[in-house]
Amino acid sequence: MIHARHTSPLPTTPVAETTIGVRTSELDSFGHVNHAVYLNYFEHARFEALSEAGFSWDVLAEREWAIFVVRIEVDYLAEATRGDLLLIRTWADSFRRTSMILAQEMVRADDRSSAVARARVTAVWIGPNRKPMRVPEEVRAGLSGSDENSLEP
Repeated sequence: MIHARHTSPLPTTPVAETTIGVRTSELDSFGHVNHAVYLNYFEHARFEALSEAGFSWDVLAEREWAIFVVRIEVDYLAEATRGDLLLIRTWADSFRRTSMILAQEMVRADDRSSAVARARVTAVWIGPNRKPMRVPEEVRAGLSGSDENSLEP
């Protein structure tokens, strides 16, 4: 079995927190959140994290940047059901030249000690010409909490 490599953020890495309430329409016939819905939760939290770092939808549009997800690894660890309030933590795990990996952990808001799901998302930055571009330095700084950003080889 392959598992998404779980990492914890460094103490200096900003961690964005997004809360989402489970709605009845998101449940499957077994009474828990359908696995595909988790992807929506994680996506919403990623864009909240980008916005907190200074890169809202408006900023991305103004600069003609896009972010394309090219890989998602998700480990489903516990069920979420109607009425659960979920907290999703999102942080930058690493950067490469044109891509970044964001790590995410979903827990119940009233019990932050046990994970419901974890995700690792590889995303490529796209420039105005609709081709991959170097991850902007200000994005690296905003998501990592520093001006020093090491590139993976």
